[in-house]
Amino acid sequence: MNSTISKPTIPSPSPSHSSHPSSLFPLISSCKTIRDLTQVHAQFIKTSKVHDPLAAAEILRFCANHRDLEYARQVFDQMRKPNCFSWNTIIRAFADCSADEEAKEAALLFRQMVFAGFVEPNQFTFPSVLKACARTGDFEMGKQIHGLVIKYGLDNDVFVLSNLVRMYVMCGAMVDANYLFQKSLIDFGNVSKVGRDKRRQEGNVVLWNVMVDGYVRIGDFRAARELFDEMPHKSVVSWNGLISGYAQNGLFKEAIELFREMQLGDVSPNYVTLVSVLPAISRLGALELGKWVHLYAEKNKIEINDVLGSALVDMYSKCGSIEKALQVFEKLPKENAITWNAIIGGLAMHGRAKDALYFFSRMQKAGVMPTDVTYIGLLNACSHGGLVEEGRSFFNHMVSVVGLEPRIEHYGCMVDLLGRAGQLEEAEEFILNMPIQKDDVIWKALLGACKMHKNIEIGKRVAEILMDIAPRDSGSYVALSNLYASSGNWEAVSEVRLMMKDMDIRKDPGCSWIELDGVIQEFLVEDDSHHRAKEIHSMLNEISNQLRLVGYSPKTEQVLLNMDEEEKQMNLQHHSEKIAIAFGLISTGPKTPLRIVKNLRICEDCHASIKLISKIYKRKIIVRDRKRFHHFEHGTCSCMDYW
Repeated sequence: MNSTISKPTIPSPSPSHSSHPSSLFPLISSCKTIRDLTQVHAQFIKTSKVHDPLAAAEILRFCANHRDLEYARQVFDQMRKPNCFSWNTIIRAFADCSADEEAKEAALLFRQMVFAGFVEPNQFTFPSVLKACARTGDFEMGKQIHGLVIKYGLDNDVFVLSNLVRMYVMCGAMVDANYLFQKSLIDFGNVSKVGRDKRRQEGNVVLWNVMVDGYVRIGDFRAARELFDEMPHKSVVSWNGLISGYAQNGLFKEAIELFREMQLGDVSPNYVTLVSVLPAISRLGALELGKWVHLYAEKNKIEINDVLGSALVDMYSKCGSIEKALQVFEKLPKENAITWNAIIGGLAMHGRAKDALYFFSRMQKAGVMPTDVTYIGLLNACSHGGLVEEGRSFFNHMVSVVGLEPRIEHYGCMVDLLGRAGQLEEAEEFILNMPIQKDDVIWKALLGACKMHKNIEIGKRVAEILMDIAPRDSGSYVALSNLYASSGNWEAVSEVRLMMKDMDIRKDPGCSWIELDGVIQEFLVEDDSHHRAKEIHSMLNEISNQLRLVGYSPKTEQVLLNMDEEEKQMNLQHHSEKIAIAFGLISTGPKTPLRIVKNLRICEDCHASIKLISKIYKRKIIVRDRKRFHHFEHGTCSCMDYW
């Protein structure tokens, strides 16, 4: 595969072989399926028409277009002297497949084409073989093909060049990719100056997109954004690529901000845009923007199929509007598990365990086969609802009846289920007997349960394992420190904190978001950076006074720091979700629901005080923490204090 490829002396292909109009063979053009084609093919063999290179090429093209690679390869191997069109057809068919083996086969076919010496590759050959090299990461062969591109004088063809750049990007050679990209700008100039040449303009747009995608792939989002901003012409593909890159890499605010910029420009979002931005909207709980996306899809007649529909169900669920998620779900096609998984997962997140189980029974009655994602939703529902026996039953059903192999996520759900229920010894034993490698997430689930139930013995054991697995992760150190603090062992707390300081390990700060008038406001613990900080602080004091009037005493035992009582109360008062609620109260009219998203698990003091705040101010307050939703109303919470 990596041996040197050199250009042989090859005669130019004859003009008659440059195109193969299917209109010359009405029997082939009338075929709808491979079954139809086999009958025509048999007739061509009987009449010797199959020896006509045009006829053979058309049969090959039909097989390739219908993705029957085995049949296509058999047809190709029987061709006496395949012309360039036929070589390109078979190479492209294998290169367009997602599997590495087929991509390798495309590269091998290209080598055979070059060494056969009958025809020479053209501008339609190289994009396919370069695509194959990109998929397999075959950098050495890619460089050799680059040499051939130059020898054949095709290094000025924008589509060959864009695939060369993509090959270097996919192989991680950004220096080479950037050199070629800059060269293309010098050779072809600014897109706006070559608007009359549509092919060249389209090729330049592709080049820009490939380079932006390359920087996204290596995680250099600053370079990706700078390049994107410099693009002389941004197509919808350009916008979609960067929005998707932001969303898939956890840069949710950036994805939403870019989406807003797109709305203000002259390029309209399409189906891919909506599917790309909805996960970011979901993650930040930006309900108003999510509603806009839904309305935009309906107004512009964008099909809300199972994929987009499931993304909308997920968005409404994660933005706290489970009733709207249910409405969207009922209008969707339900032949695919993806739609059922979205609603079951959404109901689980909202603590509606029995409803999640009911929808699973509907899924079974509809004859839709559950997937591993279905069982993650069911196990989460059982965990949030305290349904231990039901959870065990679903886990066994998944393995014994459906025959699915449990993933680490399923084991994690079971540990969470047992841990929340206080069955810590069984949870630890469950982890130790897992047939797959344990990761830090599953041990963290057990450590969190140890903190919840104040089991220092198991907690210390688990924390030591975590520190060995992920020595730089602050989570295990903080959890162990909190565990010691909950029992008043301040000496042990100091030792853990000193260890963190020596290793320069810092705790992730609490952070909450609230969306008002389509704008996401972010607050950190003890945050006074907001332009309305004085009003927020005043509201926090009012809330504190109102809580005292109804007899509430702050749960200062939740402050796991060695400080006096007054300092602990002030610390609790300035948790990020309380700051977000205070901002919501001063920024909205009476009875307006408040929706808060928090990056950490809500603490007991915040949970108890928000229940009372909902009653005092007659507000529905919906809080999504790291694990689930809490719907506070009339002084109660939907979780029934089990979270």
